Amino acid sequence: MANNSPALTGNSQPQHQAAAAAAQQQQQCGGGGGGATKPAVSGKQGNVLPLWGNEKTMNLNPMILTNILSSPYFKVQLYELKTYHEVVDEIYFKVTHVEPWEKGSRKTAGQTGMCGGVRGVGTGGIVSTAFCLLYKLFTLKLTRKQVMGLITHTDSPYIRALGFMYIRYTQPPTDLWDWFESFLDDEELCML
Repeated sequence: MANNSPALTGNSQPQHQAAAAAAQQQQQCGGGGGGATKPAVSGKQGNVLPLWGNEKTMNLNPMILTNILSSPYFKVQLYELKTYHEVVDEIYFKVTHVEPWEKGSRKTAGQTGMCGGVRGVGTGGIVSTAFCLLYKLFTLKLTRKQVMGLITHTDSPYIRALGFMYIRYTQPPTDLWDWFESFLDDEELCML
């Protein structure tokens, strides 16, 4: 009886995993049903998403992160949310925009140029509910399936937008096109 273990055959994957990867690649290239396609699974990761960049700050601007971590909303209300579904429900009920600061909370009078309130985060303010929830999603260490659930969610464009923001802040730049390509003409997201 032949032993076909990966170590003895020289393959890095068992045959059933290689077949599953080939089937997924065929689906992405047009062999599957309609709808959004999943980004390519790189390496051995499967449902586990790699984190790119700083694993503690989520690659957020330091002022935004400081304001999130000191926010009573993040420290009290979001601390109590323990599951992905609870956070998605919170996004549905609480998020009304996806900008980093709450409207009117930044002092920009007398500033010009890059610090004039048009770009950047020069003076801070009250961090938005959306960014607090984005960082909460990061603390949950989402799986590929959960991120796909966010970006294909049908109840709220804000849930989808936070899914795309999660991808943008946490995924390797070389993988971004695979995630975003099939959504580039999405009219719902263009309205945000």
